[in-house]
Amino acid sequence: MTEMPFEATAYLPHLRELTADFADVLQDADATAPVPYCEGWTLADLGTHLGNVHRWAALIVKTGEVQNQFFEESPGVALPGWYAESAAILLDALAGAEPEDPCWAFGGTAKIKGFWFRRQVQETAVHLIDAHRAAGGDRVLDPAVAADGVDEVLTAMLPRVTRWYSAPPLSAPLSLRATDTGDVWTLHPGEPPALGETVEPAAAAEATAQELDLLLWKRVPLETVRITGDASVATGFLSAPMTP
Repeated sequence: MTEMPFEATAYLPHLRELTADFADVLQDADATAPVPYCEGWTLADLGTHLGNVHRWAALIVKTGEVQNQFFEESPGVALPGWYAESAAILLDALAGAEPEDPCWAFGGTAKIKGFWFRRQVQETAVHLIDAHRAAGGDRVLDPAVAADGVDEVLTAMLPRVTRWYSAPPLSAPLSLRATDTGDVWTLHPGEPPALGETVEPAAAAEATAQELDLLLWKRVPLETVRITGDASVATGFLSAPMTP
């Protein structure tokens, strides 16, 4: 079973690895390649977006305050080097932060700097897979990181999902089960649905932690997971958007 969330500083080695890999993809791949599941985006668009997100998050961590978003602003220089610099700015900001200090954050968790350690790992993890797919390959995440990604969606995004979308429908308890890590999340009906005590669910969806994470981020089709029990309970919830 995965301890989630990680201690804030335990995210930093993962973030270094993920951002370094992303910079390598930008260096080696065709910048004009389309990005699957990111309609209309090229790899260059993706790199520009993620680099700007890193800089935005770093400034929030440094100031503790909300900042304007300019995620599509062109760097005006060679993208791979600019992205690597963006990642270094973020890593420096996080390494110098006190995770428990107050800080603006979105989602349904504590408003502290620790939020951004997890959020930037998970932001980078999903977009790294996007980048590898644009380059014609794929990327397997550390299963613990992928399980933490599932947990972040269900504990941080889902409680505030109505800021972005209608609440996902759920008529009866549903369990998500990661076949590789053994983690189980049981969701209960509500507006929006919420995690609760483990009970016998009306339906269950099983897949690896990475497949579940990518499904919640709408990066793989619903058929990726194995559904047992009342399929309508699972498909209604899992088909709905729940991430910004």
